[in-house]
Amino acid sequence: MPLFVEKIRAICFDVDGTLSDTDDLMQQRLERLFRPFRFLFKGQDISRAARRLVMASETPANFLIGIPDRIGLDDEIFALFDWMARRTSRPPKKFLIIPGVREMLEVLVTRYPLAVVSARDTRTTGYFLDQFDLRRYFQVIVTAQTCEHTKPYPDPVLYAAKTMGVPPDECLMVGDTIVDIYAGGRAGAQTIGVLCGFGEEDELRRAGADMVLATTPEVCSVLQAS
Repeated sequence: MPLFVEKIRAICFDVDGTLSDTDDLMQQRLERLFRPFRFLFKGQDISRAARRLVMASETPANFLIGIPDRIGLDDEIFALFDWMARRTSRPPKKFLIIPGVREMLEVLVTRYPLAVVSARDTRTTGYFLDQFDLRRYFQVIVTAQTCEHTKPYPDPVLYAAKTMGVPPDECLMVGDTIVDIYAGGRAGAQTIGVLCGFGEEDELRRAGADMVLATTPEVCSVLQAS
């Protein structure tokens, strides 16, 4: 289906691969891990091998992340991870931001209420937003711990829409994976898939994305063109 820009009154953004440059960060870490074993790659480009592994991990990773939610243990698991994190003295991990995201938000926040709809836990979602001073752009921040079910269930998008005071079918969900597209579509929202994260164009379109863009900041151009 085409994207009906004139119907959009609010926008929900995923974090990993959509606002945060998570796949590049993972690739860098894998490259460092692979370097001592470069002899195993027989002349292959280590960076390309790391990239292929990152992209191949998206679907199984989404499946594994969703298991605790489906069996009703997600709150307990997040609480355990949070307790473990608070007992360590390590500083919060550093994130990368997708180039152009801040500039996009500066423009969109003047026209639309904005929401974060992430499958991350509340603590690490906050780390990313605070590192780049992004909280001020969003009316609501929805994480994996906000609703009874997280993405690909529609609950997080429905919660964000209700909090922003906008009907779900007048929201736009922007994300890089099929779980973002499923969550948005099941909530009745329009959806945009972006290729700057873990998803690929064919799978995003098969999942029902109304539009697929190369990178998240292009959303600004699409909406301004209306």
